[in-house]
Amino acid sequence: MVSKEQVDGLILCGGQGQRMGGRDKGLIACGEQTLVARSAANFAPQVRRIMLNANRHLDQYNALGYPVYEDLHPGFQGPLAGFAVGLRYCTAPYLAIIPCDTPDFPADMVAKLFGALASQTADLSYPITYDAHQRKQTHPVFCVMRSYLFEKLNQFLKTDQRRIDRWYAELQCIEVVFNDHQAFTNINTPADLSSLTTRLCS
Repeated sequence: MVSKEQVDGLILCGGQGQRMGGRDKGLIACGEQTLVARSAANFAPQVRRIMLNANRHLDQYNALGYPVYEDLHPGFQGPLAGFAVGLRYCTAPYLAIIPCDTPDFPADMVAKLFGALASQTADLSYPITYDAHQRKQTHPVFCVMRSYLFEKLNQFLKTDQRRIDRWYAELQCIEVVFNDHQAFTNINTPADLSSLTTRLCS
């Protein structure tokens, strides 16, 4: 049975925002809210509790009222370093992870990913979509995983590997199909932000 009480949530806010001129993407305004605030509002009904992974502007993230944790591995090592933070502080059997810059993800995303994972013997599930030309798109930064993966990920990061696909290749993963590929569009440029703001606020 799907229950959000079995799932902690982590929002990744720890990147350098290089393609946004170094701006901290989570704190960028999208309409009247920041991207991280919009993401948290969408995430909160789907999980037991929310944690944030951030490496700068910690006071501003703390002001949102959620626990904030910095990377365990220094040097902006990418999303997997954030995954490790979430697993380290997760107190539920499962951990759901989202990036801070894609606030329009489906309202049933965690339930679908958790349902698929809980019904099978696997480690992790993540969304896939198909565009208008039926080309497969993977969205591996969105995921639900079993919380026992912390030590396995920690050992992987000690080998100086950082790519999500390489770590996933060591796990039993489930791909879950979602119909709305636009819902997983992330913000990488000012044009992306303008498009999202228009879509959410018009």
